[in-house]
Amino acid sequence: MKIVIVGCGRVGAVLAEALDAAGEEVTIIDVSTRAFERLPEEFKGQAIRADGTDEDALRRAGAEGADVLLALTEGDNRNVMAAELAVENLGVKKAMAKVNDPVRAAAYAELGIATICRTTMLLDAIQGFLGMAPTGLPSIIPAVAPHHEGGHAAGATGTGLGAGMGTRATPGTSATPGTSGVASSSVGEG
Repeated sequence: MKIVIVGCGRVGAVLAEALDAAGEEVTIIDVSTRAFERLPEEFKGQAIRADGTDEDALRRAGAEGADVLLALTEGDNRNVMAAELAVENLGVKKAMAKVNDPVRAAAYAELGIATICRTTMLLDAIQGFLGMAPTGLPSIIPAVAPHHEGGHAAGATGTGLGAGMGTRATPGTSATPGTSGVASSSVGEG
């Protein structure tokens, strides 16, 4: 499987190492050359200094037609931009953006970008440690509205990712009608 990771922070680097060790074709992209120092010497994938929100840079990095793109930088907007470019312009089959704001994560999922929210993931992990029930807020939210050739999520009004940003997730509900999402406490940045 061809996997592109945007962001070589702690999560990106550990994930790249694990996927590479599993035999996947991994390319990791970051704007900082120093970020690649997190990768082990045994890493056989590609580490490319580039901006993951630049379509031409993603193409040069070989993202076009990749099976998966995971946008894991510290910036919600950068992650969403990279994921949207991957799906809409580069033919990437699956993309996910790390979004720290739970409300924005749900809104972007409604616009067709699968998201993972570290905030709700950590909240549930801490509540579990304290012996409390999970929040019920989803940590992984699949894309609700599929992207289409016109460049906008199906059912979205307006233009671009700003459309639908007034959408708010109600605590205890999911952006995906009829589901509660997937909560996990095993992944997070250290």
